[in-house]
Amino acid sequence: MRWFFALLFAVLLGGAPASAHDATTEAHVRVTGSGADATAVFELEYDLLMKSAWLYAESYEATEKDEQLRQLALNRDAVFEYVSERFAVAYDDARCAASQAGDADLVTRGEKAFAKLTLAYDCADAPGGRHAISSALFPELENFVHSTKTLVTYDLDGVASSAILTETDPTVHIGAEKTEAHVGEFFRLGIEHLLLGLDHLCFLFALLLGARRLRDIVYTATAFTAAHSITFLLAALGYVTAPASVVEPVIAASIAIVAVADLLGRGEDRLGRWRLPIVFLFGLVHGLGFASSLDLDEDASWSLLLPLLSFNLGIEATQLLLIALVHPLLTLLRRHSSSRWTLPTLTAPILILSLYWLTTRALL
Repeated sequence: MRWFFALLFAVLLGGAPASAHDATTEAHVRVTGSGADATAVFELEYDLLMKSAWLYAESYEATEKDEQLRQLALNRDAVFEYVSERFAVAYDDARCAASQAGDADLVTRGEKAFAKLTLAYDCADAPGGRHAISSALFPELENFVHSTKTLVTYDLDGVASSAILTETDPTVHIGAEKTEAHVGEFFRLGIEHLLLGLDHLCFLFALLLGARRLRDIVYTATAFTAAHSITFLLAALGYVTAPASVVEPVIAASIAIVAVADLLGRGEDRLGRWRLPIVFLFGLVHGLGFASSLDLDEDASWSLLLPLLSFNLGIEATQLLLIALVHPLLTLLRRHSSSRWTLPTLTAPILILSLYWLTTRALL
């Protein structure tokens, strides 16, 4: 018991200044085309992109949006060279010629700045041909990150779908992909997003710390699952939109509210009959956060429904496993005389982190 809660405490405290992207990253690419030619829109982590293109510290250490945009414009050719060498669109096994299309922009994902770039691909036209997409963005050999995933959404050759490209499986052949492989990839991605999403984990642990009975856990988990599944699917399919500048602070506020209720509870469920409505409401917001990680918007289609469901099932399976591991330990802890100070001690770092996130995200 001491080992488990010491580990949990260390994870929560250690997560404050760090980011899940310190060790790994995700590149988001949308590829569309009519005929042989194609256009790719990239969203790549800004500081990592500038480091990987071997630019000076003044480029990758820039934090103000205006300065980041200036650095992207100043180093336009170097950034294009890096991306075009490591991301390829081919047509009938012939690599298409890439060119820059428009100026770079910036978008925010979570608390990170991502450079938004557009490349045009000129492909040799041949009737009945097929495209292939390959990614070697941010490889491990560059020593900046590891286990990079490139999330590709594409609408090519009459096929609208998505794929996850990795260093061991870097290419998708349009029209030849296997549905089973997509399902497995997105299921694993859902697991990773919950485990690496410290804010979602904190919300889940805060709910567990506040619930007293198994029935409360079941009802709470069901409400949270139903709520975030609804908004996740609606947002991923383009029926609901909300800016990250609103979603991210509200997620942080949801954690703080539940943590405060836990601290004030002193053995009682302060949320009471409001627990399920509150959890359901905040679950709707967390679903928007999950959807933003996949970069699917109004261009998505029902052909992506199976990967989306698989991603969501990965989240649910991991959530249920964590509940099964943590709840019995919390039940034992509540029966011990030390629970009067141990439970608040576990809740305090969650509250501190949530207030830190709320402050920083509100100022973005």
